[in-house]
Amino acid sequence: MTEIIVRPSRDDDIAAIAEIYAYEVLQGTASFDEEPPSEEKMLEKRANILECGFPYMVAEVDGEVVAYSYVSPYRQRTAYSNTVENAIYVDPKKRISGIGYKLLGAVLKECEKTDIKQIIAVIGDSDNMGSINLHKKLGFRKVGTLRDVGFKFGRWLDSVLMQKSL
Repeated sequence: MTEIIVRPSRDDDIAAIAEIYAYEVLQGTASFDEEPPSEEKMLEKRANILECGFPYMVAEVDGEVVAYSYVSPYRQRTAYSNTVENAIYVDPKKRISGIGYKLLGAVLKECEKTDIKQIIAVIGDSDNMGSINLHKKLGFRKVGTLRDVGFKFGRWLDSVLMQKSL
C-alpha cells in the first residue's frame, strides 16, 4: 500500500467525507442515521466541531480522502466540557489496512494537546468488531452495551460504549 497521509480536514474534503458517511448510513450499522445528510449539513457540522477547538482530520491515500475522524462534545451540560465523543469512518474498500489506526491515533494525539480528559466511543452495532477492536488497540476499554437501542434494516441494534482516559 502507498503512504497514508493524515492531515487536518479542509472544506474541499466534504464531498469525499459525505460519500464515505453516506455508504455507512445506507449500507452499514455504524451510524444509526437512515438518510445521509447533505454536504451543506456536513460542512456545518465540521465548522461547529472546529469552532469548539476539536480536531477533525482525514486520511488520504494517493491524493484521495479515504477516511475521516473527529471528536465532538459528548453532552451539552458544562460538567461534561472535558469529555468528548469520537467518530471515525473509513471507506469500506480501505478497511483492515491500518488507515483507521493511524487516523484515530492522530486524532487522539491532538486531543492530548487540549483539556480533554475522557473520550467516549459510541459504536453502532455490537457486531462491529472492526471498530471495537480498533478502539481496544488504541487504549479504549469497553464500559457497557446498550441493548436494542436502534432499529435499522429491520432489526434491533446495540450501541457499545468504550472509554479512554487521557
